[in-house]
Amino acid sequence: MLPRMSLEDGPTLIAFDGSAAARHAVEVAGKLLRPRKTLLITVWEAALANAAAASAPNATGLPMFDPSAGMQIGDELRRHAESVANEGAELAKSLGLDAEPFAAVGVRSVADTIVEFAQSHDVATIVVGSRGLSGLRARFEGSTSRDVVKNASSPVLVVHDAADGD
Repeated sequence: MLPRMSLEDGPTLIAFDGSAAARHAVEVAGKLLRPRKTLLITVWEAALANAAAASAPNATGLPMFDPSAGMQIGDELRRHAESVANEGAELAKSLGLDAEPFAAVGVRSVADTIVEFAQSHDVATIVVGSRGLSGLRARFEGSTSRDVVKNASSPVLVVHDAADGD
């Protein structure tokens, strides 16, 4: 069992990927969770840089990897994540939250990174948006919000995309 976080003193953590669902989650958090300190995290996946830098298989059947291309793509993914995190923090600030942006590299999964970040920052609450995927699409794309709820030691507020109710 993971240790319980401080509900009285810890900050709120908002996971933000720039999507409509994430924007809606920030808006709901702005209405429900003031005036607590807010950490806003955007996770970028390093494995995507390595996959993008791999070329077609060579004669041995193995893909060739260009380390410099992998580093360049990784740097671009990091810069994009920082930009998205800053955008989310500005949105949160416009709604009255005292928000600080973070871009974190996901080594295993986005959900694991969010949970580990929450634990290391002793957060009181985690806020995640949910796009409400179902069926086959949900199986292939997975569910970050489901995995955060399953593994977090802090309470998790899952905010469904406003478009889901239409």
